[in-house]
Amino acid sequence: MKIRRTLATAVALAVTAPVTVLAASPAFATTGPAAETTAVTASKEAGKPSLADLEKAIAAAQAALTAAEAAKAEAVKGVEAAVADDAPLKLALNQAVAAVEKAAAEKAAADKAVTEARAAIDALPEDASDDDRVAAVKALAAAQAAAQAAADAKAAADTAKEAAHKALDDDRVAATRKLHEADTALDKAKADLAAAQRALEDAKKDTGKPKPDPKPGDDDDDDDMCDTVSKVKVSLHGVPGKIAAGSTVHFSMKVTNDSKRTLDEVDPFAAAFAEDRTASANDISHLLKLQWSNGSAWKNVGPDFTTGTITGLKAGVSKDVKLRLTVDAKAPAGMGVAVAAGGYYNEDGTCGFTPEGVTKEFEIVAAGAKVGNEPAKSGKPMPLPQGGTSTTPVSATTSTGTVTGQLAKTGSNDAVPQIALAGGVAVALGAGAMFVVRRRKAGAGA
Repeated sequence: MKIRRTLATAVALAVTAPVTVLAASPAFATTGPAAETTAVTASKEAGKPSLADLEKAIAAAQAALTAAEAAKAEAVKGVEAAVADDAPLKLALNQAVAAVEKAAAEKAAADKAVTEARAAIDALPEDASDDDRVAAVKALAAAQAAAQAAADAKAAADTAKEAAHKALDDDRVAATRKLHEADTALDKAKADLAAAQRALEDAKKDTGKPKPDPKPGDDDDDDDMCDTVSKVKVSLHGVPGKIAAGSTVHFSMKVTNDSKRTLDEVDPFAAAFAEDRTASANDISHLLKLQWSNGSAWKNVGPDFTTGTITGLKAGVSKDVKLRLTVDAKAPAGMGVAVAAGGYYNEDGTCGFTPEGVTKEFEIVAAGAKVGNEPAKSGKPMPLPQGGTSTTPVSATTSTGTVTGQLAKTGSNDAVPQIALAGGVAVALGAGAMFVVRRRKAGAGA
């Protein structure tokens, strides 16, 4: 069914290449009767407008569209600038990383000096003079003071690095949000222009007979409409704050019917992404394996990120989807994010999907390391593509034909990279996403 394919596409694009989606031609733009302009709505209340009035409305809508296109172009430039290798905040982060490495080396040397000073005291002969003993003790005290200073400098460098990383992440997320808003405004401007043009066409061929209001499923336009606010709520539970390489963790996604009617079919979506802790923030999502349980077996979450279908979900009722995440033993230390979203459609043609994906951020630690019992932190909500309501499918394939964690080829400017918009990490997804991660790289480089 087209609606189900669309819901899967929407979530797939949101959690793999939200900025790419935002930078692409509108694929979720509102069309049909729901997008009528103010001028057309007013005409229904105050009588039929003249053809001249309708032509003026088209001109105004065209001007608004031109302005929206210019605003989007500026927003795209803003995203490109935010993720460029020579972006001021990126350069500041590189300097902070270098400072941490230097401070770490100085601390190691200072610690070694303390060890050597202690060894020198232990090596003093029993008949050593008082002067020699005093000198050795003073040398140890000086080494310890230097080691403490080096430790303080290392801590300060670490703090500065985290601040620089956060500043870069926040700047990228802000740029992506601005692009998201510009794309939403562009969708509306296009819909308004289309509605104004339809109004003029209808006026020219109007027979004077009243037309009945369209019903869901009456025409192709209605088949393209989905709710802008989903009747489905999702949440993640039991995601740990730390996951060791080579281990598997279990958690769940709760899916709730937040409407006053039974939803015929509900599709939950889930995904997980990660990056290492190097200055390059390399994508290591391929070292994660996310699975869901159908009650009798574990199934891999595929490229469309679906985790089965819940049928006949009654109003106010919740269902849990069991999930498990395996981190490959070869995974380096890093940061990860789990993402959840949901969509639904009914036999009467109504449909919708969660306007924002929920995220949980976790750390990946070395195999065998202590992970404790701290739960994962909730990230910032991750907006799904473009905020529109059309169910027209969008291409989300890479050059290999499959959706991946890399930059999706959607026909938009290939220079615009993927940014994950989700809570404490990097893009995309980053509102998430999103990492997904807010610090997530586009393609091969951040």
